[in-house]
Amino acid sequence: MTTSPTPTGMRMTAGGALLARLKSIGVDYIFANSGTDFPPIIEGLAEAAAKNIDLPHAIIIPHESAAMGMAHGYYLATGRSQAVMAHTNVGLANCAIGAINAAVEHIPVLLFSGRTPTTEKDRFGTRTVPIGWGQEMRDQTALVREASKWDYELRFPEQVSEVADRAWAIANSTPKGPVYISMPREVLCMETPTDGLDLPPSMQPTTSHASAAQIAQAAEILATAQNPVIFAQHGTGSSAAFAALSQLADGWGIPVCQYWALSLAMPTDHPMAAAPDPAPLIARADAILVLDALAPWAPEIHKPAAGCKIIQMGQDPLSIRTPIRNFRSDLSIACDTADGILALKQAMDALHKDHAPRIPPRRTAVAAENAEARKQVLARSEAGRDGQMTKEWVSLCLSRAIKGRSASVLSELGCPMAPMSLDHHQAWYQEPHAGGLGWSFPAALGMQLADRDRLIVATMGDGSYMFSNPVACHQIAEALQLPLLIIIVNNAEWGAVRQSVLGIYPEGYAARTNKMPLTQLSPVPDFTKVAEGSRAWARRVETGADLPGALADALEHIAEHRGLALLDVRVRP
Repeated sequence: MTTSPTPTGMRMTAGGALLARLKSIGVDYIFANSGTDFPPIIEGLAEAAAKNIDLPHAIIIPHESAAMGMAHGYYLATGRSQAVMAHTNVGLANCAIGAINAAVEHIPVLLFSGRTPTTEKDRFGTRTVPIGWGQEMRDQTALVREASKWDYELRFPEQVSEVADRAWAIANSTPKGPVYISMPREVLCMETPTDGLDLPPSMQPTTSHASAAQIAQAAEILATAQNPVIFAQHGTGSSAAFAALSQLADGWGIPVCQYWALSLAMPTDHPMAAAPDPAPLIARADAILVLDALAPWAPEIHKPAAGCKIIQMGQDPLSIRTPIRNFRSDLSIACDTADGILALKQAMDALHKDHAPRIPPRRTAVAAENAEARKQVLARSEAGRDGQMTKEWVSLCLSRAIKGRSASVLSELGCPMAPMSLDHHQAWYQEPHAGGLGWSFPAALGMQLADRDRLIVATMGDGSYMFSNPVACHQIAEALQLPLLIIIVNNAEWGAVRQSVLGIYPEGYAARTNKMPLTQLSPVPDFTKVAEGSRAWARRVETGADLPGALADALEHIAEHRGLALLDVRVRP
């Protein structure tokens, strides 16, 4: 959209002025679910259109959890923070899970909600219906305060530009994260001048940078180590850093472990890409670089040696918002992860010739170990084709189906990463470590909205699909013509819960039952009917031999009709 100058000497509602300001600071979309507090917002949309004032695209999202997931996914695709607008306390409550997910993963969402009018009469915008009293809270912000970097309640209409600018700058400052603003209806109904609404932001985000001394110290630790290891959990942050990490690891013969990875840091078939089990790596490590990882290993199980030097690098290396997180950090480097990787590679390149003679044997040994581990993963995955399928077989088939395509795969307790061949920094995203279910489907919608030419694949368990408010998500996909591939890896249970029980009580009573309590989801709904309710293409797949053909048909439908395709794939519990 071409930006038009905001008319001078005019006035408009604060609701409309807020929307115009969001456009000026770079917000492309407002994902909104409206309510009785929205009249000044809706009036502002119409008023701005009548006065030729540019606004972000305002999209109706019929459930707030989907709105938060879409903003999350849009940011993953573009690196640009978007706005979510919810209806008073009840809408904000539906945003809470998405806010928690965004906070844990440093996703800068601008979250707004209305606030029920505080006046009962004699003021424009005052309470007019019973819910005006029913939605009153002593502390509405408490619903999301712990998940927000900053919060504020709009007090006066003339504050609109400054508050929007501050919200955007704080959300996008490292460590990034969501912010929240509540908006009383009376304030949004007031008028404010339009002058300056199209100016650039009045403040810019802050970015943490590693000092040259810290980078040099980290490079020296890794270069002189006999058995260095890199742990990466949130990817590398950019395509340049993705390539740099691959080159650094290969040049120095350093294994890279992507333990519980949320995004890809290295191609899965790279010679230095280690198996996801950190135990053997930690057992022999004398230096560890942790790249942007909330929990790089399990302290109860994995115990680095006392003399092992541990470097924590990322936008929040000590995870300050997490009360208990006591991973050792002999060197803590706060920086943008991509910038840190690029700087570290440059520093280590300068040291390489002094250590070159001893690197080839280590590289050869690491590559051989990793190749054998990957061979075993692929063999186990192939075995899942016979009879009832395994998740690993589904992953392998999906990987083969999307080979050579520009694609991003999101997995929420769906397809595991290990069997897949993935080779770029936007190839893979896993559910947030906050565990707020229902993320994958709406996040995929947001990613597809950001890049309509990319193939977006959302894989999820049957429970995660139900958590996503699928009727709402399918309605959004049809309304916005977003051609996702949805794969439900359906085992008719809460598989993660069952695995957690087995991990703690492997020989317990629950492990010996035929149906573990509080984990079963039978009878499973016919998910294909849910999709077909919004005119999507849908098919159930029950045998491994049928899956490749079903995937090919689904991708053909997406290519030809630009519509959503869903596969309900039945796998072993």
